[in-house]
Amino acid sequence: MTTDSTCRPQDIGHAPASDETIALGRLLDLDSEVLQAYLTDLTGWLAGLCERQPAHIVDLAGGTGTGAFALARRFPAASVTTLDLSPQLLHHLRKRASLLGVDDRVRGVQADLNEPWPPLDGADLVWAASALHHIADPGQALAQAFRALRPGGLVAVTEMDFFPRLLPEDIGVGRPGLESRLHAALNTRPPWDWSGHLVDAGFVAVATRPFVIDLKPPLPPVTGQYAHASLSLLRSHAAGLLAADDLAALDVLLDTDDPLGVLRRPDLTVRTTRTTWVGRRP
Repeated sequence: MTTDSTCRPQDIGHAPASDETIALGRLLDLDSEVLQAYLTDLTGWLAGLCERQPAHIVDLAGGTGTGAFALARRFPAASVTTLDLSPQLLHHLRKRASLLGVDDRVRGVQADLNEPWPPLDGADLVWAASALHHIADPGQALAQAFRALRPGGLVAVTEMDFFPRLLPEDIGVGRPGLESRLHAALNTRPPWDWSGHLVDAGFVAVATRPFVIDLKPPLPPVTGQYAHASLSLLRSHAAGLLAADDLAALDVLLDTDDPLGVLRRPDLTVRTTRTTWVGRRP
């Protein structure tokens, strides 16, 4: 992932700087923990669309393995190959695979998805979560996915429609509506739609489904860590886009000792929508 001047939250991450890469890895791990029910729903839906039980799954720009481990749980007979450019994230993925006891089935391979991919055994499912729009030529990437799949295999492309909303309207620091302004400043691109791109690459369009995530308080304590990691990442891109008072309010929310900080709040939510497009290789 990259950042640009018209940054959507999906564009944040996979940066070459190790400190930001580490922060991204932490956020990805928390995302998989907080949104485990969503991942269970998504992989269950995909299982119902498969013509056969997948034996080999390819995870594009899989980072620390949020998708890889969810897929490994859903399809216990499948091997999962995660392609990612970041050696730090892949190292983390391999450590997690070992801790989870799936290192015999989940492997990480360093690869630049803008270049020809490394040789892959015939895949039954190619998974691309918040990844395809970062590739310089998504059409070429989908063509490579088409070639990697066996006939009847699926490609599943997921995008975050908007970054999770985590805060109440009145956050108690005199800046009501802060989160809405933050999102408005960062979410400047139109929504993604990959249906036509899938057809252009030779896939038969199978289904499109939005998944609504609406987690209400009280939520587990890990939600505070998730909110802190998420807002920290957004805060790093908000300078110059928000008023000074809004930035100061964000800093209060991110203060680990402040009673109004997200690590201590009992009123956090997680509200977002993620959409998945599925195509099948004839």
